[in-house]
Amino acid sequence: MKKRTGAIGAAGAVLVLAAAAPIVQASSHRETYATRVDPCIDNTDTYAWVEPGTHDKLNIVFNFLPLHEPGQGNQQLGPCEDVLYEVHIARGTGPLKDVVTYQIKFDTNPAPRVDPGDGTKPLTLKDGRELLDQISGRSQFYTVRKIEAGAKKGKVIGRGLPVSPSNVGPQTDRLAYNIPAIDPSCTQFQGYDSGDRTSREVGCYNEAFTARFINPLGDNGSEGRIWAGQAADFYYLDEKGIFDVLNLAGDPASSFVKVNGTRLQVAGARQMPQAENVFTGFNLFSIALEIPTSKLTGTGQPPAHNGTPGDDTLLAIHVSESRPRVRVLSKERYEKDKGRGKFVRVGRNALPLFNAGLVGVQDQEKYLRSNPLDDFDNFGTYVLNPILVRDAEALGIYKALGVDPVPDSLKFNRVDLLKIVDLDDIPFPGAHHVPISPRTVGDVLRVDMAIDSSFPNGRPIIGGIDRNHEQADVSDVLLTVILSPDPSTVQIGDGVDFSAAQRRLAFPWIPVALQGLTQGHGEPAN
Repeated sequence: MKKRTGAIGAAGAVLVLAAAAPIVQASSHRETYATRVDPCIDNTDTYAWVEPGTHDKLNIVFNFLPLHEPGQGNQQLGPCEDVLYEVHIARGTGPLKDVVTYQIKFDTNPAPRVDPGDGTKPLTLKDGRELLDQISGRSQFYTVRKIEAGAKKGKVIGRGLPVSPSNVGPQTDRLAYNIPAIDPSCTQFQGYDSGDRTSREVGCYNEAFTARFINPLGDNGSEGRIWAGQAADFYYLDEKGIFDVLNLAGDPASSFVKVNGTRLQVAGARQMPQAENVFTGFNLFSIALEIPTSKLTGTGQPPAHNGTPGDDTLLAIHVSESRPRVRVLSKERYEKDKGRGKFVRVGRNALPLFNAGLVGVQDQEKYLRSNPLDDFDNFGTYVLNPILVRDAEALGIYKALGVDPVPDSLKFNRVDLLKIVDLDDIPFPGAHHVPISPRTVGDVLRVDMAIDSSFPNGRPIIGGIDRNHEQADVSDVLLTVILSPDPSTVQIGDGVDFSAAQRRLAFPWIPVALQGLTQGHGEPAN
């Protein structure tokens, strides 16, 4: 992109934008009151990308139920049975109407009920009298329905699929999950009286165990694969500094400002403590889909013109959550509550910055309950006139640097941002031609099936410099695009460049859940 102003030199631009950048979050952990009080609808991040080179599979990973302390709560972490989770996929450059929708609905097998007064029945590992959830026999499963454009109900492509269980600890691995039966390297359970503490100190929960809960979709996996379960949060951000009234680090090691890729110390910013990733040590719930792209092209064939972008291979993806309009409470337990009436949308997510960083507080819950088809009319003015730039001006930062006024090209009529949302002219001029108009512009992840994915063409988990990095630090990319007068020179971020968690080497990609006993947060008692 060309410079938008010649009034600010490189160093001046850095300082101006450094103070402005922290105003946003790049993800959507509890970004509104609605998601704070209803974690089951709280989308955090959505990832989407095609298999590099072959482009024969589309991967979609989306997360919710964030900020779960691994060792907290007897019921562990699981989705809500009364929420309908959906993946929406549109195709082409026209209105953002689904050509394919995947509906995912969870249910529960309750713990077997046993008379607590019946002393003749010995305790088992599937016994409702037990005090701990994982040895009560309770389990969750889910159904996947695929709906193609024009169909009323669609077809079930997966039924009774088991949820990957939580990573509780070494004894749970042996007693509840019986991992020694499937993994010879996991020792059999030995009680306290054995004098061997291995069963209490050495866990067996790992990638291989959780991969057993990858489920095929359709006949013999013809519709792809799916996985659902607890995972470590892969997102990274100095949210501590953000919430202390934008108190971000400016030290040389973790400054949130870079010039030509090199961190610049900001003297007036805090030097200690350094930037920290607030999401380190937390789990969330994740759903991962792997879909053959031949199921999405509309022709039943792999993407045409493989290796060359085109309008006909361009997808638009978002995820949503809906609840029944009426909920009737049971006198017995949550799983017996009944939903009545049509499902009503209460949450959604796609691009990592849209609602939390562009839409004002007054409209953020409206965003959650609306459809991308209406985003241009509802929220287009927020994108065209980003509040972030004017916040920087209001803080007096530009004026303190002798830059007054701030160029209108940064503050108003930011058609360049709409073109990025649309993937218009990306990855090169003429690559795509999405009209900037109502019903075609919205908060979706655009993915061209014919070429390798690279943000903003999708958002790949894979492709980073190592397993702690996603392909692009999306928060830094978007902050730079919105705020920098010269994005090619001045990069704006939050000072945190990688996750403490490592992604998997294969599907479902998202990091393995942290163990409740030894990971997460807490301090020794003495």
